Formats: sequence, C-alpha cells, structure tokens
Amino acid sequence: MSEGQSGLGGAMKNIVVWLGLALMIASFVWWQLLLSPRQTASYGRANAPAPFTLVVLDPGHGGQDSGAICGAIYEKDLTLDIAQRVDHLLQAQGLATLMTRVGDSYVSLQDRAAVTNRARDCIFVSIHFNESKKPVSGIETYYAEHQTAPAPRLVSWIPFFQGPAAESPTLASQSLARFIQEAMIARTKAPDRGTKAEQFFVIDHVSAPAVLVEGGFLNKEEIAKLATNDYRDQMAAAISEGILRYRDVLKERQLTLAVSEPHPE
Repeated sequence: MSEGQSGLGGAMKNIVVWLGLALMIASFVWWQLLLSPRQTASYGRANAPAPFTLVVLDPGHGGQDSGAICGAIYEKDLTLDIAQRVDHLLQAQGLATLMTRVGDSYVSLQDRAAVTNRARDCIFVSIHFNESKKPVSGIETYYAEHQTAPAPRLVSWIPFFQGPAAESPTLASQSLARFIQEAMIARTKAPDRGTKAEQFFVIDHVSAPAVLVEGGFLNKEEIAKLATNDYRDQMAAAISEGILRYRDVLKERQLTLAVSEPHPE
C-alpha cells in the first residue's frame, strides 16, 4: 500500500471515530431532553396530579412468611382478608384494582414493587398489622419520605444514570396516608397513632403514591376485635373511603385549576 493510500485510510478511520463519538453525544443529549420535565403554559396544571385509574392492593406477607402471629391468627391471613374486602368495595365504585397476591403465596418485596412500577396511573396501598407483646393498640399509616423512582428502561444502559428521587417528603403519598388514617380512626374508633414517614421497601421503591397501613396489633389487647367480621368490614370500608376521598380531592383540584387557568390570547 502506498503512503498516500495509508494516509487516506488513517484519515477515514479518524472520521469514523469522530462521527461515532458525535452520534453518542447527540443520543445522550436527546435522551436528556426527552426525560427532562417539560414546561407548560400554566404551572398549576403541571403541579396537579391526575386522578389515578388503578389501585394496587398489597396484602403483606404470605406463604412461608406468616408475619405476626397471635394464637391461631396469622398476619398473612388478616392482610389478605382485608385486601379482598377493599378490593370488592373499590370495584363496586368503578375503580380498577390489582392484588399483588390473591392467595396464600409468597411474593418478594422486589416483585411487589415491580408490579406497581409496571402499572400506569396507579396508587399503592400495602396492608399490615403490628406485633407487640406489650399492652399497646392503635392504627398508624406510613409513607416514604423519599421514594426512588426506577430508571426508565431505555436509558438503563447509561451507567451513570440514576432514577430521580420523588419530592421530599412525597406529598401525594403523605396526603393519601392522611385520608386513609382519618377514615380508619373514624370508622374503627381505635387509638390514633398518626401518619409517619418510614423507608419501608415496598413504599420506598415505587414511583406511584404509596402508603403502608398498620391496622392494629396482634396481641391480647386487640386480637378479639380483629377476629370479627364486623370489625374487618369497618377497616376495609375505611381504607376504601380514604382512597376515594383522595381521588375526589385530586378531581376537585383539577377542576379548580381548569376553571382558574387563564386562556392564551
């Protein structure tokens, strides 16, 4: 090969390398623009979450994971029973639902979060019961102060891309927790242990509004009422009411913004 041909080949290789590098940079910039929040004409419309169309109900524990135990009562059975009652009530109100488990089966925390993250326009409600041998009682509802949204699949190959953290505290989850907690206390008359921030995996690792309800304690102080159908009905009705109240508030907020939003000239 002549020196001219060799020089031409080297130049062509350099051009190909630079074109490849430019393409990679352009692709990265395009993805960043695609993923960044887009500005709208009205900040109010952007800040108002849309009403959800699906409720993911998560009965805690299951299978070999029994959860708390008091006598012959297992937490895994209570959580499934309450979730099924809530499921029926929400469907009767026209809301679509999805159960993370439908029987006495084990589902990992990762799989529960993954099911929720694959869904669209949803909220997540996990149902549990506390365990304590001390004479303590009451209901409490948790939300995650920081929710970690998963990275979009199409950019997961970028090694330094990290999923954006949700607003801290997650206001949507905090509001949902408050509505459910208020309804639970009003219905059951149980001691009010309030709403609290806690980084439980199933509410931390989902991008949708998410709460974890601790419906009482499996101990001698509360087990008698938890074993009755009437009390479980009241609990399920309260969770359903809290969810519907949260949805109604979102709808009212959207309606207010739509009415007050200035029309473009």
